[in-house]
Parts: sequence; C-alpha cells; structure tokens
Amino acid sequence: MPELTRLHEDHGPAVLAFERANRAYFAASVPDRGDDFFDRFTERFRALLAEQEAGICVFHVLVAEDGAVLGRFNLMDIEDHTAELGYRVAQHVAGRGVATATVLQLCRLAAEQYGVRTLRAATVHRNTGSAKVLTKAGFVAVGPADPAHLGGEPGTWYERVL
Repeated sequence: MPELTRLHEDHGPAVLAFERANRAYFAASVPDRGDDFFDRFTERFRALLAEQEAGICVFHVLVAEDGAVLGRFNLMDIEDHTAELGYRVAQHVAGRGVATATVLQLCRLAAEQYGVRTLRAATVHRNTGSAKVLTKAGFVAVGPADPAHLGGEPGTWYERVL
C-alpha cells in the first residue's frame, strides 16, 4: 500500500528517479522543468529541505512498498493559514484515482497538522487531468492564473476551503 510521507533527505535518489522516468509524460501536460533542474537537482533538493525546515513549505512523496516514488504532493508558500498545492503522479499510476485520493489525504493533513484553512492550486488549461483531480477533491475554479506563474501558459486557479 503506498504511503504519503513527509519529504526527507533519504528520498533524494528516488525523487530524482521519479522525475527522470516521468519527464516526457509531465512535459505533455505541464511546462518542462528543463535540463537545469536535473543538472542542479542535488542543490535544488537541499533548498527544498531548507524551505521545509523553515516552515515555508511542506513537501510530501507518495512512496510504493518498494521505495519508488509514485507522486509528489506539496504545500507551498504557507502563510496566514493559506497554502498553494502542487502535485504530480507517475505515468503508470495516472488515471487510477491515486492523485485524487492523495490530494484528499493531503487536504486533511493540511488542516489537521499544518493549520491550513484554504488551499489554492493552479493548473494550465491543457492539463485537463489535473483540473479533474482538483474538482473531484472539492476545489472550485476561482479565476485565471497568471501565465508567468505557470511557465508562460494560461491557466486557472482553483481553491478549496478546508
């Protein structure tokens, strides 16, 4: 049974493997992170852990029984009981309800453990799967997202009061 767990240093290699294995899949629905993301992964990963330690963000991974990362589920820019949700799941588990179930689980964690009352998430228009996940998880569209926030692509903000 996959387990949603808070990101820690030991997850680094599995997160990198997850990102590499799913790069083309992700790029089909969201802006690609670029080669620099992979070239500087260790530095970026350490920065994420520092942000988490500072209480700015809380990062989670959905880990399979074999230790492989199946998804990343993040609460970013936590301030005034509000946070931005970001997530991505591996291609081989997409379309099976994994993202929706895990987003719902993270909504509960956000409220119970991190004091978040409102979650916001932005998705590019071409990522219809993400829009479906958000809608199924109780988010409602609240307006357009600035393309600069989404890698230059137009999108929509969604929101859920917890």
